[in-house]
Amino acid sequence: MKDLKHFKKVSDYHKQANIAAPEHPLISLVDYSQVQYPSNIESLKWKQDYYTIGLKRNVPYKFFYGQQEYDFDEGVMTFIAPNQIMSLGENPNIKTNTPSGWLLLVHPDFLWNSSLAKTIKQYEFFGYTVNEALFLSEKEEQMMLNILMQIQGEYQSNIDKFSQKIIIAQIELLLNYAERFYERQFITRNISNHQILSQLKKVLAEYFNDDQIIDNGIPTVQDVADRLNLSPNYLSSMLKSLTGQSTQQHIHNTIIEKAKEQLATPLLSISEIAYNLGFEHPASFTKLFKNKTDMSPSEFRKTYN
Repeated sequence: MKDLKHFKKVSDYHKQANIAAPEHPLISLVDYSQVQYPSNIESLKWKQDYYTIGLKRNVPYKFFYGQQEYDFDEGVMTFIAPNQIMSLGENPNIKTNTPSGWLLLVHPDFLWNSSLAKTIKQYEFFGYTVNEALFLSEKEEQMMLNILMQIQGEYQSNIDKFSQKIIIAQIELLLNYAERFYERQFITRNISNHQILSQLKKVLAEYFNDDQIIDNGIPTVQDVADRLNLSPNYLSSMLKSLTGQSTQQHIHNTIIEKAKEQLATPLLSISEIAYNLGFEHPASFTKLFKNKTDMSPSEFRKTYN
């Protein structure tokens, strides 16, 4: 059984990786080729209190967010938020034992009293977040590397009252480029994404055609994502880029479609339809239906008479 380690400080990771202490207590750019993991890597499981932005190649391990694998097959850049539980496993697809690249560790205290302290939570790839690494062209990789080097150069120089502001601006620039490149990554994978969209429609149809929905209730975003073997944030991000709507909106759309089918016939009362669709209270069904259609269920039913 793995013992969960807790890296509270940037220096805790440096100790674990068996590298020199960080030059700044709250931010550090680590040469990934110097990181030393234990020989029995599958025993390593940890939670960290800082952000990690990785730009890595030839990673000889599989990384996991909890039980969810982080896909490195094509991408080189990763984003890990505080309080994520991470673990490692062997990666038979990588033959080399000499990974390369950089890890930027940023403690939230470094961002304190800055606009990025709030907006960093809006970058969805940290929640994977998206459980696949970001693919970069050679030119884009060099661009990101240059920003990382500028960050390192700034905290290694004589710290003054402008240093924190300059570094935070560079981190924000890095994140904005990452957001742009991730958006492109979603768009250029339209074939696989359309397959996921088809699977989503099938999963939702199965949910609402199942008699157990009365007992189990309306499926949550987590329920749907689990059925598709995707993280909730990844699924919603992909759906937004493809359809402009989140997973929750797709669930609601399915509810409305099913409701309209049943309202078109007088066989069931509105309360019975609500229960059949997984609602505990008919009033909740009526509220959602009116919000989506600008008509109450009874008003919609009248249009068929």
